Amino acid sequence: MKKIIALLCLALIVTFGVTATFAQKGKPLFPQAPGMQTYTFRNSMKVDVAATLDSIKSLGITVLESSTNPNGLTPEAFRKLLDARGMTSPSVGAGYEELVKDPAEVARKAKIIGASYVMTAWIPHQKEFTLADAQKAVADFNRAGKILKENGITFCYHTHGYEFIPYQNGTLFDYMVKNTNPEYVSFEMDILWVFHGGGDPAKLLLKYPNRWKLMHLKDLRKGVKGDHTGGTSTDNDVALGTGQLDLPAILKAAKKVGVKYYFIEDESPKFRQQVPQTMAYLKSLKE
Repeated sequence: MKKIIALLCLALIVTFGVTATFAQKGKPLFPQAPGMQTYTFRNSMKVDVAATLDSIKSLGITVLESSTNPNGLTPEAFRKLLDARGMTSPSVGAGYEELVKDPAEVARKAKIIGASYVMTAWIPHQKEFTLADAQKAVADFNRAGKILKENGITFCYHTHGYEFIPYQNGTLFDYMVKNTNPEYVSFEMDILWVFHGGGDPAKLLLKYPNRWKLMHLKDLRKGVKGDHTGGTSTDNDVALGTGQLDLPAILKAAKKVGVKYYFIEDESPKFRQQVPQTMAYLKSLKE
């Protein structure tokens, strides 16, 4: 009798263990709805901002990364359009020159929109990004980031691939991370551009776990070779899961380091077909 009870207990333990394993494997890897970088809809935003917001919302997306004055709208007018649709823009973009010239004004406009993050996506430079470019950016970002923080805004620099030129025992991006003040400067990872520049997005997230706040979700067409130009044909943006990037590994690392917001950005002319594919792919991922 004791042997029978012991065997039953063992069977229950095994069954429970298998069930728990299957349950764990069945958990969504990306449970939240993604946000949208409005640059995806850049052409229609230039025509009718309100209608474009309606199109984005029809996809089930209500969180945006946007500019503060799309199509010339004032921040106040844009905020009204967002509020009327139950949409938010927790992150907004600012050009490098705008950021350097008047970070307090950038912060003012961001706060009207309701944003808590400001990102800059391009550092002006000549054909090749140099140490001098990185050094200037570090100084500018530390200064502007401090002013933004004093106004309740977190500054993020958006990676663009050209920063991964080798430097000393790493890259110029490593130099930038190590020389920017983490109190004032954080980062937004554009996973396509990191990969295109020769970086490994998942490893880079884990290398600097406390610096990443935002992420652009993109994939690069198979067969396309990267470089340090920070540019490639928009036709090379493909739906997530159909390109070269290891999305499960990247999203697991992003979750581990606490990335706050994820924004789909699809620069392809086929984005209207590809964005629903991307969303379905994200929904299908399991741990």
